[in-house]
Amino acid sequence: MATFEGLGLDAKLVQATDALGFTQPTPIQEQAIPVLISGTKDLVGLAQTGTGKTAAFGLPLLHLVDPDKRYPQALIVCPTRELCIQIVNEMEGFKKFLSKMNVLAVYGGTPIGSQIRELKKGVQIVVATPGRLIDLIERKAIDLGQIQYVVLDEADEMLNMGFQDDIEFILQNTPQRESTWLFSATMPPEIRRVSRKYMNSPVEITVGKVNTGNKNIDHQYYITQAQHRYGALKRLIDFNPGIYGIIFTRTKADAQSIAEKLTREGYDIDALHGDLTQQQRDKVMGDFRDKTLQLLIATDVAARGIDVQGITHVINYELPDDVEVYTHRSGRTGRAGLTGICMSIIHSREIGKLKQIERMVQAPFHKLEIPSGKDVCRKQFFKFMDKIIEADISHGDYETYVPFLEEKFADMSKEEVLKRVAAMEFDRFLKYYENAEDLNVRERARQPWERTEFGGNGKRERGEGRREYRTNGNSTKLFVNLGTKDGFYKASFLQFILDMSDLRKEVLGKIDMKEMNSWIEVEKGAAQKMIRAIDGKNYKGRRIRMNEANR
Repeated sequence: MATFEGLGLDAKLVQATDALGFTQPTPIQEQAIPVLISGTKDLVGLAQTGTGKTAAFGLPLLHLVDPDKRYPQALIVCPTRELCIQIVNEMEGFKKFLSKMNVLAVYGGTPIGSQIRELKKGVQIVVATPGRLIDLIERKAIDLGQIQYVVLDEADEMLNMGFQDDIEFILQNTPQRESTWLFSATMPPEIRRVSRKYMNSPVEITVGKVNTGNKNIDHQYYITQAQHRYGALKRLIDFNPGIYGIIFTRTKADAQSIAEKLTREGYDIDALHGDLTQQQRDKVMGDFRDKTLQLLIATDVAARGIDVQGITHVINYELPDDVEVYTHRSGRTGRAGLTGICMSIIHSREIGKLKQIERMVQAPFHKLEIPSGKDVCRKQFFKFMDKIIEADISHGDYETYVPFLEEKFADMSKEEVLKRVAAMEFDRFLKYYENAEDLNVRERARQPWERTEFGGNGKRERGEGRREYRTNGNSTKLFVNLGTKDGFYKASFLQFILDMSDLRKEVLGKIDMKEMNSWIEVEKGAAQKMIRAIDGKNYKGRRIRMNEANR
């Protein structure tokens, strides 16, 4: 069995890992640390979040850096403030017995002056977000001329967030670096390009398979109609009374709207999105880490770099447009050897996209039924009974009040008392779910006017890839100034317009997508509703224009 001592680390670092209770290195640590402590080899480490990557590069840095030299010798670049803080917190534990070693986090959203003052006091390792680091470079407040080691952590997320130019600028400003270490959960082409341009024959270590998901996560999906998506979300939350999780949406408007709805209904939830100030963001994250909040609802950009232990569930309110983003979402749970659940609420038209994600993650996805109202009430009732049984009555002077209780309830049977206790807790649930409808999409026979792709014998009809649409003259062709250049493909565009208009897919006919524009056939009776819902809205800062094509 491998040990940290056997990996060749300094004795004081081994002492620190023992003090932290780390007895055995994780696979990424076991493979990366012996390579990195040489200090001269570039490395690409591919492993999912939650596998111990911080120790995999943090311990070697502390092993190599000279604490007697009070200037930056190592640089760790990561995408978000939260990840910066997390890395520094972990490094503080690792350097417990290295009294002269200083590690500093620099990130945006806080006064730059205090960070400059800390740099002047002398630090050996700097952990930074790209934007704040470049700001410090341009102010000549930090000298990277003597940086020997550069770590790019969560490199795929930094590239997804548009930091490629920033990363290249930073690498160009570290001319004396002896080695570059790149850690990532996935391996998109952009990372290959960076490694070829700035790294010298890097050692590549892969824990698990490239782009695959964490095997400790159970992937589940539930199929419902667009108008039932929120109801399905609420039902899944109620069916899992011990849930502590993150709900992902594609837009900040959805995140805020759902958080407000659930808050009004009594749930401990808040939203994390790009419109929050840093102070508001810190408060939301602090409440979530302290478990004052049971649920956090977030957009992908806002949630990048979040590392919170003990998350039981991730819920995809909508699937991400980029299938690789699913890996980052699901990786928020099932961390540090724990198990987790990743749920996705989808429409039947998204099955193809889900299968694509399933192939990428290389783990089975399980189709489950959205619980009925009775199922939810039953689950909540059993949870309530467990709370009663597990209630701690050892610390209160309850014996004093028992005679009064017995006298008060003398005319009631035990069953009546229990019913009243249950009613106090469950009246809201029972009323809400009394006439709850089935939210699951059931298989049904196709109607003659619906588009088809396969013949009656199960084989694709003549003209592979061609679909048949209504041609009875009851449709209107609409123009919209969105196309493939906006990042859409046909499935995601279909989902976008249906979600925006809250219409059923049955009202749609043929969709013809071009680079800058698209044309959509829609039932005449639904055309004006779609125009009213979409025309004039904004998409990625651009005003959407939709009108009848013949205008």
